[in-house]
Amino acid sequence: MNNTIEIRGLCKEYKLNKKQMKESRTTSNIKKAVENLSLTAYPGEIYGLLGPNGAGKTTTLRCISTIIKPTKGEIYVNGHEVQKDGEAVRQSIGFLTGDIKLDPQFTPDYLFDFFGKLHGVSGDILAKRKKDLFHYFGITDFSQKQIKELSTGMAQKAAIAVCLVHDPEIIIFDEPTNGLDIVTARSVTDYLKKLSTEGKLVIISTHIMSEAEKLCDRIGIIIDGEKVIEGDLAYILQETTSADLEDAFFELYKSKKGEE
Repeated sequence: MNNTIEIRGLCKEYKLNKKQMKESRTTSNIKKAVENLSLTAYPGEIYGLLGPNGAGKTTTLRCISTIIKPTKGEIYVNGHEVQKDGEAVRQSIGFLTGDIKLDPQFTPDYLFDFFGKLHGVSGDILAKRKKDLFHYFGITDFSQKQIKELSTGMAQKAAIAVCLVHDPEIIIFDEPTNGLDIVTARSVTDYLKKLSTEGKLVIISTHIMSEAEKLCDRIGIIIDGEKVIEGDLAYILQETTSADLEDAFFELYKSKKGEE
């Protein structure tokens, strides 16, 4: 299916060394970051992957984006399986994570052009994309400054612009507003809404419940690598008899931890 992400039985395990086993207070040398996760996200929606730190959100998004390989399971992006057709997947997506920073000595202007050419974007289209994105995110006046000279918020907006250079149909953002001030965060979430109204699929991870409530059409909550619920906000609140998403999350968290 076009512009769709489908995950079937995703598992990701890591081998731990002795130091990591001690830090994790475990006698097992295997850490299950994601366990039997299945979900489908569709064009024109903002799908939120929610959970506490260490729940497996970033691991899941990195598997979708071909950065790391699943231990088991299949992931289809735009009909392409991530392990069999990684290049086609990378052409379909824009991926942003806080762990991947823009090179500090280059300018937003240079990096936008560099990645645009890497994606095969033609000159005229590249110039228009740059003008539109830099204008929207207020980067124009800072486009010739080195990334290291920019504020955290401006550097984040530059990174978002660069990852959207090729006008991808699927946008995958890991904690897109983490560390941003309220004005910058709002400009980012408003742009994600704009992309979804254009029919693009946006999938984000976040631990900010109020952000997910306002932004996401559907939400999947994962705890300890397992999906514990999925649906729109109304469904999740109804199933947990909660007043808001934060309360719902804590009900699910207590229930999950109570099983262990």
